[in-house]
Amino acid sequence: MTETPRLSTPEFFRPSLEYPRIPYDRMLTHAASRWPENVAVVCGDVSLTYRELEALANRFAHALARLGVKRGERVCLFMTNCPEYIIAFYAIARIGGVVSPMNPSYREREVEYQLDDSEAVAAVVQTELLSIVEAVRGRLKHLRHVIPVGAGAPSGSGLRSFPALIAPEPTTAPAAVDVGWDDIVALPYSSGTTGFPKGVLLSHKNLVCNNIQMVAGGRFRETDRLMIFLPFYHIYGAMLMGASVYAGATAVLMERFEPSECMRLIRKHQITLFFVVPPVLVMLTAWPALKDHDLRTVRFTMCGAAPLAPEVGRRFTELTGVPVVQGYGLTEASPLTHLNAVYDQSLNVPESVGLLAHDTEQKVVDVETGERTLGPGEVGEICIRGPQVMEGYWKAPEATAAALRDSWLYTGDIGYVDPRGYTFIQDRKKEMIKYKGFGIAPAEIEALLFEHPGVADAAVIGKPDPEAGEVPKAFVVRRPSHPRLTEAELIAFATGRLANYKAVREVEFVDAIPKTASGKILRRVLKQRELEKVRQTTKAGG
Repeated sequence: MTETPRLSTPEFFRPSLEYPRIPYDRMLTHAASRWPENVAVVCGDVSLTYRELEALANRFAHALARLGVKRGERVCLFMTNCPEYIIAFYAIARIGGVVSPMNPSYREREVEYQLDDSEAVAAVVQTELLSIVEAVRGRLKHLRHVIPVGAGAPSGSGLRSFPALIAPEPTTAPAAVDVGWDDIVALPYSSGTTGFPKGVLLSHKNLVCNNIQMVAGGRFRETDRLMIFLPFYHIYGAMLMGASVYAGATAVLMERFEPSECMRLIRKHQITLFFVVPPVLVMLTAWPALKDHDLRTVRFTMCGAAPLAPEVGRRFTELTGVPVVQGYGLTEASPLTHLNAVYDQSLNVPESVGLLAHDTEQKVVDVETGERTLGPGEVGEICIRGPQVMEGYWKAPEATAAALRDSWLYTGDIGYVDPRGYTFIQDRKKEMIKYKGFGIAPAEIEALLFEHPGVADAAVIGKPDPEAGEVPKAFVVRRPSHPRLTEAELIAFATGRLANYKAVREVEFVDAIPKTASGKILRRVLKQRELEKVRQTTKAGG
């Protein structure tokens, strides 16, 4: 009797899907027609069904059209997570407009840059942030309308508040706009860990396909309840918003993460899906009160947006019983490209970002030329191809040509694929430490440091060295339980656990690691601090 061969290719786990060629706003219409009385969103005391969410999106779409916002024009959303954000996103798409999300932590310079660069004709702005927009408005030649949202939203002096605008409008859908499958619907700006952020051109096709890929890969159901504190301005939060809507699930919103309130909402709403970034898991695993909270309703926790040290995920599961799965993506891919198997924990590989999303291809190429395709286990740059890959960068043809080559997206992330199709991300191409010609991934050393019980958080950079080029230096946040942890102890702990050339040469203890809102370590900030120390030392030495 012949044994049936074991299938090990990604296609075994990710069969092809069907994608309706519809404008992005029809994803909401789909949910409203199938589950009109399902609760779509909960935020504080506000609760909206899908029927109500669809009606409000229609009213705001009418209001925008009445203001003269036309197909293809950009509208910025400058606010924290709230129901109006979801309403505005789908309304803008409904009239053929382009949504450009803005980080609510931006200051005047950053706000002016994005409003000007995107050539936004309108901005929907949280009341508390209105003064920032007003301060730069006079220098913006394209911005015609500012729409305040939230308690105490003013009207007059050229402003009409969100409630005032939608009050007289009908709840029926506006006249259909001729929107193409490849037309742009969203213009998020990349996180900008280096230089100015770039606008990423995402089409209706990109978002529709990626939302469906996420629903299928994450096994979303219309009975699910998602905890969403990840900001909607970030592509991870935007994906969760869209996937939740398409699945007919309930999104429970938080303006920002706070552990006690998050646990209260999980218990109150019987949350089933919990989405996080690494800093949240790091915080929760170090939080003494975590053991007092019952998370039995949560099916799984998905972690993305930045590399997760496997030890952190293991600790969280030990403390809560909730499995942690890693996913991977980037703004340029709408964002999801990889996800571990959420339906079978025997297929979950904690060190890996998982298998390819449905209908997604990848290759690993050599870092030097980007032209030689590598085999299983060989480390190189990850390249992605699929229906979720962006159309390009806004007003940046050279950057577009560098990132998109023969329909492949060169991600700038370094890693490898094992023989079973699981992908392992090691680090950013530009963040690799160069030690005597060897490439060292900072995330690999960080993952090792997290295994020490005294490490609450860690970041590793390449410190300039006259002989080696660069040597690994670690910045470490001590756990309260290990206040006397020393540099010598940590170096001794790490020595011999990795190749000698990857050995940590120096440890500096800090109160916090600088990170973006999505959890990416701001290594350039740490490197700048290091360079400043060198300059000060040189100056003091005469």
